[in-house]
Amino acid sequence: MPEKQNIEYKSSWHDKYLEWVCGFANAQGGEIYIGKEDSGKVTGVEDYKKLMEDIPNKIRNHMGISADVNLLQEDDKYYIEIVVQPYSVPISLHGQYFYRSGSVKMELTGNSLNEFLLKRSGLTWDEVTEPRATFDDIDERSFRMYLEMSKEKDRLPDVEGLTMEEIFEKLRLTKNGELTRAAIILFGKDPRRFSTNAFVKIGRFKGDADLRFQDVEEGNLIVLLKNVLERLDHKYLTRSIEFKGMLRLEHSEYPIPALREMLLNALVHRKYMGSFIQIRVYDDKITIWNDGRLPEEITLESLKHVHSSHPRNPLIADVCFKGGLIDSWGRGTVRIIETCKEAGLPEPELTERDGGFLVTLFKDNLTEEQLVKLGLNARQVKAVSYVKEKGRITNSDYQALNEISDRTSSRDLEDLVAKGVLKRVGDKKSAYYEI
Repeated sequence: MPEKQNIEYKSSWHDKYLEWVCGFANAQGGEIYIGKEDSGKVTGVEDYKKLMEDIPNKIRNHMGISADVNLLQEDDKYYIEIVVQPYSVPISLHGQYFYRSGSVKMELTGNSLNEFLLKRSGLTWDEVTEPRATFDDIDERSFRMYLEMSKEKDRLPDVEGLTMEEIFEKLRLTKNGELTRAAIILFGKDPRRFSTNAFVKIGRFKGDADLRFQDVEEGNLIVLLKNVLERLDHKYLTRSIEFKGMLRLEHSEYPIPALREMLLNALVHRKYMGSFIQIRVYDDKITIWNDGRLPEEITLESLKHVHSSHPRNPLIADVCFKGGLIDSWGRGTVRIIETCKEAGLPEPELTERDGGFLVTLFKDNLTEEQLVKLGLNARQVKAVSYVKEKGRITNSDYQALNEISDRTSSRDLEDLVAKGVLKRVGDKKSAYYEI
């Protein structure tokens, strides 16, 4: 039986494997087998009597915990099973903290260690108080903007007639009169005084490495949400214009609701002890990256559907929800995908990269103007619009759409494939074409 997420096989014992014990204790627990190959085949250990005494003592003496150490036998070969239970308190080995994530054992250091220790203490980063901050550090204008936004959703507790200090207490943004980190991130005049990387950097790129120009936006979450979107709209993104009669219509390259949701997702769920938010604008796409991997309970695939919510900063998320900035937890990425599809754009890409979470929106490169530039005829342009709406087209659909023969339809479709506009799926009888 091959190794699983909470099982580790070792052919012999080395004291370095105490790191695996520590990693399991700090994660979900697990089992270590001494005297087994990676495939699970028993090879046996010769010094099992000594190990049965040494291993429990070393675990207890070096980490202050206990583990079940069992002697097992198969085909006259002895091997040892070490069963490690998960601990709710942080476990260290010689001052180092290890953690089992997936099938990998890692040492926790820096921001990752701080986040782990906070979690084990029952706190999250945003719940910790900031003793250096006072209400003089709060931007009252941003707070009033928040209260105005909250009226539409009516999720705030009754705050009529209350002072700002009293409302902060109701929102759990203060503890014993001290402001929390969440209060500074949400409404602070200068959050970077307390969290150095609390800003957003925007860059316009030509290719992956050619940076043309850039901007840095600073401020609290309310200010960043407004200013970043305005900066993108006015400087980084272009608008197409069409006229319907006397009416002048402008269309953004990307749907504003999707951009807003992307930015909110990054601001709410980012690791504030990590790097700043990065937005990259290219000729054909826009990306937004925030520090902090997905919680273990959530997969990239689950983000495409309504999923359970495990916010890294639950206090910030709760205040945003009550203010109407977040409609419902577990739907942010779904709204991004749905909004892009409604706008006729390709499905956004959601990935984990460089220790963080990356969302990519792709531009619609199949506008009528661009299709004509590619040399498509009127029938082909009409067919591409059909596929963008329906998702696919068959040869029969193409014939009916354009009232043409099978021969002309086949020639047009193969030309669309050759130009890289459509791809053919399936064999000749059941074939269909999609973007």
